[in-house]
Amino acid sequence: MNDVVLIDAGGANLGSVRYALERLGADVRVSADASVIRAARRVILPGVGTAAAGMARLRQAGLVDVVRGLRQPLLGICLGMQLLYESSEEGEVECLGLLPGRVARLLPAVGDAGTPAVRVPHMGWNRLHRVAGSPLLDGIDDGAQAYFVHSYAAPVDGTTIAVATHGREFAAVVGEGVRFGAQFHPERSASVGSRLLRNFLSEAIA
Repeated sequence: MNDVVLIDAGGANLGSVRYALERLGADVRVSADASVIRAARRVILPGVGTAAAGMARLRQAGLVDVVRGLRQPLLGICLGMQLLYESSEEGEVECLGLLPGRVARLLPAVGDAGTPAVRVPHMGWNRLHRVAGSPLLDGIDDGAQAYFVHSYAAPVDGTTIAVATHGREFAAVVGEGVRFGAQFHPERSASVGSRLLRNFLSEAIA
């Protein structure tokens, strides 16, 4: 159905993302080859771990300028979404700069007794609330739940498509032009994640 390349930057979720895409009928390749990535119809940057380690892997593979120069639809997943921003507080690292803003620690809310009211990392199911229209969320109801695992989050701004709240509100799905990000794990989010990936593969995203 689609030529999709998953950027091989060492993320532990590569296999599960590939499987989720293949279940949708996508023709998927995992590659760190610049020519293969540039030739893809769709590119996905998955990732788990820290921003500093993620950027270091991209630099070592010679892929920073490759990703920055992509003109086809690009989707960052979890850490991959965070790497699309200008910088991250996690390790005080410069990121790809494809989206404006800085990723910051997701601080826990404090309860009446001065103890954290929520735990960090944010791990588990949480509701998505739309703040803007996008074909990336077609068929996904407002309030639908997705599965998150993260300690840092992107700001809510003009690129935000959907938000979630854990201690504070943060950007859960973002998009600007053909650059998109999902802070949650679509490959672990059942029908919601499957629909988001299907939407990304569709001709509505071009």
